[in-house]
Amino acid sequence: MGMASSRRTFLAASAAAAAAAAVTAPLTASAAQAADGRRAGQAPDRELREILREIDPRRIEATIRRLVAFGTRHTLSVQNDPVRGIGAARDWIYQQLQTYAAASGGRMTVEKQAFVQPVSNRIPVPTTITNVIATLRGSVTPDRIYVVTGHYDSRVTDVLNATADAPGADDDASGVAVIMELARVMATRKSEATLVFAAVAAEEQGLYGSDHMAQVFKNAGADVQAMFSNDIVGTGNAHDGHPARPHEVRLFVEGVPTTETPAQASIRQSVGGENDGPSRQLGRFATSVATNPQTDMDVHVIWRRDRYLRGSDHISFLLRGYPAARFTEPRENFDHEHQDVRVENGVQFGDLIEFVDFAYVARVARVNAATLWSLAQAPGTPKGVVIDTTQLTNKSTLSWQLGPEPDLAGYEIVWRDSTAADWQHVIGVGKVTTATVDISKDNVQFGVRAVDRSGHRSPAAAPAPAT
Repeated sequence: MGMASSRRTFLAASAAAAAAAAVTAPLTASAAQAADGRRAGQAPDRELREILREIDPRRIEATIRRLVAFGTRHTLSVQNDPVRGIGAARDWIYQQLQTYAAASGGRMTVEKQAFVQPVSNRIPVPTTITNVIATLRGSVTPDRIYVVTGHYDSRVTDVLNATADAPGADDDASGVAVIMELARVMATRKSEATLVFAAVAAEEQGLYGSDHMAQVFKNAGADVQAMFSNDIVGTGNAHDGHPARPHEVRLFVEGVPTTETPAQASIRQSVGGENDGPSRQLGRFATSVATNPQTDMDVHVIWRRDRYLRGSDHISFLLRGYPAARFTEPRENFDHEHQDVRVENGVQFGDLIEFVDFAYVARVARVNAATLWSLAQAPGTPKGVVIDTTQLTNKSTLSWQLGPEPDLAGYEIVWRDSTAADWQHVIGVGKVTTATVDISKDNVQFGVRAVDRSGHRSPAAAPAPAT
């Protein structure tokens, strides 16, 4: 180790130890822990390991094959044919989820959330759009909600062509298979918070299904603390000559919140926080709980709301102020998306099932399971987190609201260099609502996260300035 590196290590340890000594609340973590600077991932507990083992690639394959067999699932396709079109797919998804709910002891309910979309972009006539939603009600804090979606509609080259075969194997039977497998495996278990598994429609026409779903939550004042869209999660091999990446999934997370107000923007421009919005915290959390040997996957977080020229159903939730992110495969092959099924110059076009890797989809499902179950079993993300900015001082005082969870053990203050991607240091401060550390708020980014008695941790919440 060089002299400069040794000095940085010494300074980091000194700052952490000083912070631990200066916290004005009982500690639940040692100064040595705070000085470590290496935030180990949150290992899955026994129940989560069982969930991950039960996710079955064969069932995922069967689901994707069944969805492809409906010929087309275009939003404007026939809705009353029992074997072809979006209506047949809708009814089959509903029946399958009902089967899973039957094993839940009454905890899971399934609904068809239908509405009529008026004439609008890509909707030439008033059209009934139906989301199929399974809700596993939480046993401890049921008002705290986590949502996961895949869209079951499909398309070909012409977005208004509702009759041609549109297999939609990768986009997005793969995502629907993920949420259905999660619903199956989790239906028999008690989740502390509420989990919502949704197959949404009309994504290809303009996110209409998820837009309606998000607005229903918003109108009800629902506390949706995270939402994940699974859209194009069918393979780690783009089949384009590039090396396959079968153990990687991308997670797109926005930085500055979509709903940021001018007043919030003014504060952010002064004190920073571009990388500390609620969705960025979801990215950090997902990495900590879902990149491990049990999922056999690496979560590649990308600091962007979505890909260029594209968007998915998480945007509907971002527009309502809910933290949301999008899972998708590491490299797409655009010959296999939004294309008529055909062969040109020896090249196969179309979103065909032969290009889907069912084992890969199962691993993506495990990443989702690890993230969602860890969120639901942990305390909720701290609310009302503020940092005192009433005076010039090199100490930093943070405050927050006490969470309602009966097994809440306390809170941790985390921090990192402003240029660091993830949290570097942590100090436990106990079951309190305010704490002071001897670290200048001018130099680092702070966060506060909750911990329960079993060691489950929430995502961190960044503080807002309080004057």
